[in-house]
Amino acid sequence: MQLTRHTDYALRVLIHLAAAPEGRATIPQIADAYGLSRNHLMKVVHGLAQGGFIATQRGRGGGFTLARAPQEISIGAVIRHSEPDMRMADCAACAIRPSCGLTGILAQATAAFLAVLDRHSLSDATRDRAGLAAIIAALPGPEASVSDDAPCVPRPD
Repeated sequence: MQLTRHTDYALRVLIHLAAAPEGRATIPQIADAYGLSRNHLMKVVHGLAQGGFIATQRGRGGGFTLARAPQEISIGAVIRHSEPDMRMADCAACAIRPSCGLTGILAQATAAFLAVLDRHSLSDATRDRAGLAAIIAALPGPEASVSDDAPCVPRPD
């Protein structure tokens, strides 16, 4: 099973926030640190905020923080929220579906995958906070051309 880029970015944002000493970040900080598209990251951050995983604050000194403690954020819940479709194959359109046993097998595999993720929290993914914080501190910061007045989080709906 391969997760989408959207989910990959969502997990990076959450890990970054959980491990960053200040616990707050902006889209330019994370985009530049990880070499990600700011536009794509803005969509990811918006989705995480809508899902209740992060809290956003607009304006000067704004950014985003975790909405809950890392141990209260299930990796499985993040994956379910970020992945639009967890099907491993498109069995619905298949001509042999009525007699094929693969549909049930793949559904079981997906359920097992999610069951493992449900047993882990963001806290488990950030056990080595000191190591992660050191790596985060060494990542590149926002480019000098970015204005402090530039929007850092998407507007709420």
